[in-house]
Amino acid sequence: MDTAYPREEHAAPHKRDPAPTVVAVGSPVAPRDHLVWSLFSTVYMNFCCLGLVALAFSVKARDRRAAGDVEGAQHLGSRARCYNALATAGSVLLPLLLAALVVTGALHLSKLTQESIDFLSYQLSAGDADDK
Repeated sequence: MDTAYPREEHAAPHKRDPAPTVVAVGSPVAPRDHLVWSLFSTVYMNFCCLGLVALAFSVKARDRRAAGDVEGAQHLGSRARCYNALATAGSVLLPLLLAALVVTGALHLSKLTQESIDFLSYQLSAGDADDK
């Protein structure tokens, strides 16, 4: 009886070389949720409640990112960005439009006032000439 250990026929099969490991150089970019912008839009520029809608989408995007659903988080983050952009544009453009209307109204009113004064002064001066 051969007592040599391990025997060739009962020896464990040779392990193969493991498959090569692929390491990505750049880590995948986490999708943005725009939560800070949404909070700012909700608190300061809540035009037609768009900031509140953006905040809801930002929170959903953050939850999806935490759950590992990168594609869903990107989609919801994109929607939050759109609503934030609309809220910001509405909150910036509407006051500018209102200011432009006030300025043009004031200019028009001053022009009407000046024309009325000119007309009345002409009528008064014509009336003084008739009295003499």
